[in-house]
Amino acid sequence: MVEAQTWTTRRMSNPRLDSPATANHQVLDIPSTPTGDVRNSIYSVGSHLSPNLLTALIIASWFMSNIGVLLLNKYLLSFYGYRYPIFLTMLHMISCASYSYVAINFLEIVPRQHILSRKQFFKIFALSAIFCFSVVCGNTSLRYIPVSFNQAIGATTPFFTAIFAFLITCKKESPGVYCALLPVVSGIVLASNSEPLFNLFGFLVCIGSTAGRALKSVVQGILLTSEAEKLHSMNLLLYMAPMAAMILLPFTLYIEGNVASITLEKARTDPFIVYLLVGNATVAYLVNLTNFLVTKHTSALTLQVLGNAKAAVAAFVSVMIFRNPVTLMGMGGFGVTIMGVVLYSEAKKRSKFTTH
Repeated sequence: MVEAQTWTTRRMSNPRLDSPATANHQVLDIPSTPTGDVRNSIYSVGSHLSPNLLTALIIASWFMSNIGVLLLNKYLLSFYGYRYPIFLTMLHMISCASYSYVAINFLEIVPRQHILSRKQFFKIFALSAIFCFSVVCGNTSLRYIPVSFNQAIGATTPFFTAIFAFLITCKKESPGVYCALLPVVSGIVLASNSEPLFNLFGFLVCIGSTAGRALKSVVQGILLTSEAEKLHSMNLLLYMAPMAAMILLPFTLYIEGNVASITLEKARTDPFIVYLLVGNATVAYLVNLTNFLVTKHTSALTLQVLGNAKAAVAAFVSVMIFRNPVTLMGMGGFGVTIMGVVLYSEAKKRSKFTTH
């Protein structure tokens, strides 16, 4: 979140500063986030709902957007026959950039932050490159493996996070944290050995996507460490998304050919593709927006717990919709991995508590 800023205010610059207690250029700590009145005006619908109902609706929206983008990607890339994962990812980035610009500059969901230096720009550009790699690999994997297996592999993110944190920052976790990672890895090994639709290339690119997601979180913690360079998640998306689109453009042209003309030609014969792509790109932005809203109305820990639940729900829904075969051993392996992730989260919390 954006840190509070300290401003010196002058008398008569704000009606609420007319009292003698606030005169004579006193220094006041003014939060950089919008005031309650502004937030209520932004979320006018939410102001008529109880806090519990509003939180429940936000969590439901989070589930629908996160699972929806997976199912839409799978349908487009595997069943509909739109075999252009790089171009699809580029559309996601263009959508995120456009919606983020409107949300921040017009709806004022969060205060606008600016890139302050060339050094900060290149740091964000580096994060965008890692982000591109992770998302493209994730979308590509959906062409070759079921959503259920994709989610099982994605659940191993804490394992790769621990590895990169050790390799890059030499950060060592407690023995309990490392022990909790054992079922994370053993579960995915069990699921892989019993996956009826196992595809080696799909498995490897999904591993690459998971590792890229973990690497981004570690590198982001290193690069954007100073208070001046820290960006709110929505502002970071505003700058990363257009950079990612520019990075992906030459790759989609070189690898996937003249995909824009192919898509336009496809749209002339089947207009449904337009609705699919626009809807898919919109839901991709809603994933980021609902991540922010869930954290705002609950906590980062709640988001982490929901992430574990989402993997299981997405796997179940995808099996119901796409009817991909599953085995008891595969479901057992997935369950072991999820259990390991939960144990890892608990071990991390205990480790932080003992260090403080």
